[in-house]
Amino acid sequence: MKGIELYAPREPHHRRTWTWAAIVLALVFIVGGQLLGIIPALMTGFIGPDGATDRWDQLAYVLFATFGCGAVLVFLWVRFFERRSLATIGFNADGLKRFARGYAIGLGFLLAAVGIIWALGGYSVEAGGAFQSAAVGAALVPIVVLLLGFIVQGSTEEIFFRGWLMQLIASRHGLWLAIAINSVLFGLMHGANIPPSRELFMGLLNIALFGVFISLYAAREGSLWGVCGWHAAWNWLLGLGFGLEVSGQVVDAKPLIVDLTTRTEVPWWITGAAFGPEGSVVVTALLLVGSVVLIVRGKTRDYGVPGQPDTAETFD
Repeated sequence: MKGIELYAPREPHHRRTWTWAAIVLALVFIVGGQLLGIIPALMTGFIGPDGATDRWDQLAYVLFATFGCGAVLVFLWVRFFERRSLATIGFNADGLKRFARGYAIGLGFLLAAVGIIWALGGYSVEAGGAFQSAAVGAALVPIVVLLLGFIVQGSTEEIFFRGWLMQLIASRHGLWLAIAINSVLFGLMHGANIPPSRELFMGLLNIALFGVFISLYAAREGSLWGVCGWHAAWNWLLGLGFGLEVSGQVVDAKPLIVDLTTRTEVPWWITGAAFGPEGSVVVTALLLVGSVVLIVRGKTRDYGVPGQPDTAETFD
């Protein structure tokens, strides 16, 4: 399966970044976006020199500014160096519909994960949600702002890995190598979230598996919109719906639904412990089932652009 275009056909004037250069550039875009976004906050003192985002407004700034800058860097590269439109990295037709559907599916997956862990005794209620707060309006402000922030953050990570990097590798080497490379890199990107531990190792495996699942989703749909919605919904509801760790990171805001705490007497591999549900075998099982379903259903299409000839080896 070489020479496939996942989202839009290639034109004679389009350029393709070389595979190894794309892998390096993906890291450059990520780090560059972080630096461009964080430097103003450090210079003004809004964020301390250690870069910690202990307050929700600091986290919101990081989600909007650093990830937003990273997305802009990719867009500029695609438009001016590769001479392509954003449709070629997955921002094609039916964006709102696909995003909303992906968002709903992401919420469903997260509710299933938390619900199963709860049924296995993994959580206890620490406090009520935002609607039980004496100041409901004030409690809802960070929830709404961070909802938008996680849309920017989740979408940007999908732009990096499933939108730009995966389709470039797939256009030269085929879908499966593209999935493997982008998923491994995506997992490694989270390697410093918590100190080295068994929870971290399990969490990174699950994040890489998430990369496989979400890559299959994007390839099957032939679009990036749906996976942007899925990713944003998962992160937001995990941190702002239940007050749980998002890949080991804690969000400092009163959750929307209920504030859950992990029961330490329950085995770590059920709850994910310090890494949160993403370090749980429950999430492993859900992602495996989802991946198998997408693989089986995906056999009905060729993961290319419908109606377009295989032109990936025609142009340089």
